[in-house]
Amino acid sequence: MANNVDNFIQLANFYNQLTTVMSAICVQKGGIAIENYVGRFFAADVLEFIVEYGKKLEDKQGSSINADIASLIARFSEQYEIFKGLTTPTQKPIYEMTLEEFEKVMNI
Repeated sequence: MANNVDNFIQLANFYNQLTTVMSAICVQKGGIAIENYVGRFFAADVLEFIVEYGKKLEDKQGSSINADIASLIARFSEQYEIFKGLTTPTQKPIYEMTLEEFEKVMNI
């Protein structure tokens, strides 16, 4: 996939729709906090992908990139800095968890 602005905008729209759906699911499940929702790790991965894509786009287009797109890339980067520290309630990475710990964190 060539790095272009249209693809970045589609990714940004997907992420916005994803967060809208996640919020609706959290409300439907009794008002659980988004920090406790199972899909939060997927959302963080999508956001990381968008940020990396935006950085490549900026590198490719340089100063010719639209100011609105540059501000959108910056906004996603700020959001990612918040999500980057996303951990489980036990502060243990998922790959180090036992099956029982993982099921508890994922509300299974």
